Order: sequence, then structure tokens, then C-alpha cells
Amino acid sequence: MAKKFVVFLQESIGLFVMTRLDAGKRMGITDFINPNDTGGKAVSEVVREMTGGGADYCFECVGSTSVMAEAFQSSRMGWGKTIVLGVAGIGEEIAIPSHGILRGRSVVGSLFGGIKPKNDIPMLAQKYLDKELELDEFITHQMTGFHEINRALELLTQGTSLRCIVWMDEGAKGNGV
Repeated sequence: MAKKFVVFLQESIGLFVMTRLDAGKRMGITDFINPNDTGGKAVSEVVREMTGGGADYCFECVGSTSVMAEAFQSSRMGWGKTIVLGVAGIGEEIAIPSHGILRGRSVVGSLFGGIKPKNDIPMLAQKYLDKELELDEFITHQMTGFHEINRALELLTQGTSLRCIVWMDEGAKGNGV
């Protein structure tokens, strides 16, 4: 039986992905849930209904403790795992019911995806150069010159961009550097 995954994204990224359904589907996304369109139900309730009991893996990418708790509630009782990727404020606590942990759910953190930079970054860079790792479709805007950095941040904040590259050498963009 196929494993079921849920990824909790911040609104701007979620809206960006939803507006590009074809790209999302190519990456394996089958369904999108907008929390404003659940008829008053909690997202975790909708996820449990859609998956027949909850997701096997829930990835929280927002940094909100309430979303972390919602991701935990969306995981399957017995073996569901919630992976916290988002960074919450210092001292903030996640409110999750202890009976969920006692009944087999788990929560783990993954700072920077758990990579070992010395080994993993060169390996990932090589995979990108060898066309084994597709990253180009995540780059939605390219800016020429440092003077456009505020515009790049505006695009990210507005949710109209997923990733911006700010080229410091204005000639580099045209050279594919």
C-alpha cells in the first residue's frame, strides 16, 4: 500500500503551488487543501477523512506551533510521523496530546533537512549539474543587481514568487553562470 504524505506550507507558498497545479502534479502532489475552504472543519479532520485515518508522514514547513500541532493531529494513529521543518519562535511550545504519542505517533525535528553540509552539499550540487535533481522550476524570478533585492523580497512576501535569484554581476545572468 502506498504511503500517504501531507506537507503543510505557509500561505504564500501554498497559493503559489496551487496556482501551478500541473507542476505540483508532476512532483507527485495529488490533492490540495485550503484551510479556508474546509467548511469549518480542522485541516487534520479533512486529512483523516481523505486518507482513511491520517497520513503516514506529515511535514510542517511553516514554523507555527499551531500548524505543528495540526500536522501531528493529521498523522495516522499507530505509526504516523510528523517532521517539523519550520522554525518557531524561541521558547514557543507545541501543544500535542500525550495520548497520541502513547498510541504510536511521533514528532521529530529536521533542521536544514538533516543534511551534513560538508558531504551533502557537494553531492547535491553534482546531482543538479548532472540533471538528476530538478531545481530550475522552483526559480520563478531572476533579478539583475543588488539594487533589486527589496523587489525580490516583496515578490516572496506576496506569494507571487517561490524563489528569486539576485545576480550580483549583471552580466552573469545572460551567461548562465
